Amino acid sequence: MRRFQLQRLSLTAFAFTFILAAGCGSDSDSSTQPIADTDAPGAVDDNDPADHDVTDEDLADGDSGISGPTDITNAILANVGADCADYAASYISSVQDINRSMGFTGDLNVTVTQSHCEFSSNAIPNHDFNDGTRSFVNATKAQTISYSVPRAPVVAGSTTALSLRTDNAIFLNGVKLDLLAAGCFGIGDGKIGCFQAGSPFRYDPMAATADFGTDSHNAHTQPDGTYHYHGNPNALFADDGSVSPVVGFAADGFPIYGSFIGDGDGVRKVSSSYAVKSGTRQASSGIDPGGVHDGTFVDDYEYVAGSGDLDECNGMTIDGAYGYYVTDAYPWVLGCFKGAPDRSFDK
Repeated sequence: MRRFQLQRLSLTAFAFTFILAAGCGSDSDSSTQPIADTDAPGAVDDNDPADHDVTDEDLADGDSGISGPTDITNAILANVGADCADYAASYISSVQDINRSMGFTGDLNVTVTQSHCEFSSNAIPNHDFNDGTRSFVNATKAQTISYSVPRAPVVAGSTTALSLRTDNAIFLNGVKLDLLAAGCFGIGDGKIGCFQAGSPFRYDPMAATADFGTDSHNAHTQPDGTYHYHGNPNALFADDGSVSPVVGFAADGFPIYGSFIGDGDGVRKVSSSYAVKSGTRQASSGIDPGGVHDGTFVDDYEYVAGSGDLDECNGMTIDGAYGYYVTDAYPWVLGCFKGAPDRSFDK
């Protein structure tokens, strides 16, 4: 995969639309680094006087200063800018549904106002997908989705629990994060139909024992064909020991970083503070799957303060700035919202 620097722009506006192809639906300052080794089509270079540096007045006039889409097929992100406006641009990608042998075009637009970033996408990723041992139950279809992300997120007085009523985040390739499954033990086939908040023994789609038919990117499709992630996309940041970039933004506006941070000991992976409970499961509301806690269900986990790097929402503050982190263990990306989710993420 090629490394791709999504350039930091000053109050920049981004536009992204993903068009379905015919036939089927470093911890250095990112503002000084180029988008790529050479300017990609549609890339804006703050150091190039031929390019347009967008000002507050431009935003007020609706001028994005962006021309043409940038191809991010299989791009590895590198920007660590925490302002969603750093990613304003129009992006496209050309990818394959492997098991169905179908081509798709990803389309993403990020535009900026003084208070928010608008992410508009067709929910097609920038990498090949549906490459598991069996094909997705529901065929992938291009969507029309739009989210509004606050540029100045605020830590709330209390956390907000994840729920099936709210999408969790939007990644920088235009695909959403939707961690919770609508499947619980004892309801239907366990894969769909469990929509009641607080239902016991909700499956964790990331558990191998849950068998949710995800691909190599920890993703699959919803009944309407929307491709979405349940954990690490395994595509957007390098797993090579370098400090991870921003890979997306949560519904409350805080950035989501990859798994690697730099500290006094060098670069290392961050660790979750959740652990599998000991002992065997106890019946709840008359439902009893039996067996020992093994991570099959969300209820199998508990937060153990201080046991890892991250808080109960799977985030932490570095240099005064809060962010979430992708982890190799539950809760994978988010455990809760530290701020208030924007209503645009409501399902």
